[in-house]
Order: sequence, then structure tokens, then C-alpha cells
Amino acid sequence: MEGMILTNEQVDILGEIANISMGNSATTLSMMVNRKVDITTPNVKVIKRSEALDDYEKTCIFVQIHYVKGLQGNNVLVLKEHDVKVMTDLMMGGDGTNTDSEITELHLSAASEAMNQMMGTSATSLSSMLGIATDISTPIVNQIDVESIKVFEKMFDTTYDKFVKIAFRMTIGDLIDSVMVQLYPVQFAEDMCQKFMNKGK
Repeated sequence: MEGMILTNEQVDILGEIANISMGNSATTLSMMVNRKVDITTPNVKVIKRSEALDDYEKTCIFVQIHYVKGLQGNNVLVLKEHDVKVMTDLMMGGDGTNTDSEITELHLSAASEAMNQMMGTSATSLSSMLGIATDISTPIVNQIDVESIKVFEKMFDTTYDKFVKIAFRMTIGDLIDSVMVQLYPVQFAEDMCQKFMNKGK
């Protein structure tokens, strides 16, 4: 299995799954931040583990999601620090401009809650698309130094080298115009595609 590259059909399936599940997640986030949230059609590609954080400078926020039902494995959402600060301020009733402070436990807690709600919605969408009940555990949120690829390896408890990277452009009003990335091992992607293709059989 290791090193296999996805077929065009699998890439299309992953794009469709991501598009629907993240589209529904955007609606959930909209309600939490009381602003219009738009997430564009995702860009799906297979990358090496070492390329995972190429889009980020210095540090970023990693949100680790474990599937506890329906699918085996986990995936990670990567957010920019500034975006997490804006979201936190909006969730606290601010106008999204209070972003000067360092990242604190409050920011990480707010990010965890936002992603918990978003990925909960996403898991519900997955359930109907795959025809199986799926569920996630509470996300684990970390502030990660982009140089720290060892932490990244630890998150997946694995040395998989090939990952699926799904990049979404996310805008929140005129406050955020950014990229949110979802990462998971190719093996996890293949399992999800298999379930999608077997649905109803």
C-alpha cells in the first residue's frame, strides 16, 4: 500500500466528499462567528510528509481529529494563527480585529470548539455520503512550529510518507481571506473512497 498514488476517480471522490462536508461545516462556523463564511471548492493533491507545512510561516495551529466510529484513523486541519485569533474574537462577541495578543489557551480552546462543531457537522455529512455512521472524538489543538515535523509524525503514530492535502480557500466577511488545509494519510483516503464506492452495494 505504501507509496501508492490515488487514481483520478479517487481524487474526484475525495474532492466531492470534502466539498460537501466542508460546505456544511462553513454554515456551522457562520453561526458561531455571526459572519458569512465561504469555503471554495477544494484543491486535492498527494504530497510527501515533508511538504505538509510548506504554505505556512513560523507557527500554525494544528487541529487533530480522531475518528472513533465508521472510519479508522485521524486527520489534521491546519489553520493560520491570525485566522484563529480572528475567529476567537468573533466567537467572544468582538468585531474580529482584536488580534494583537499572543496565542493563548483561550484561542486554542475557541479553535477546538469551532473545529469540534465544524467537524461534527462534517462527520454527519460523511455518514450520509458513505452510508455508515461516523463519529469523531473531541479535537486536540496544538500550536506547532513549522520546522517541527517530528510532532507531525507523532500525531499520526506513523511514518507514512504520502498524505492527501486538501486546501480550501476560506473567507470570513472581509476579516479573513486565507487557506485552511486538511491532511490525512493516503491509506485513510483509500479506505474512505472504498466505502464511498461500496455504498448501497
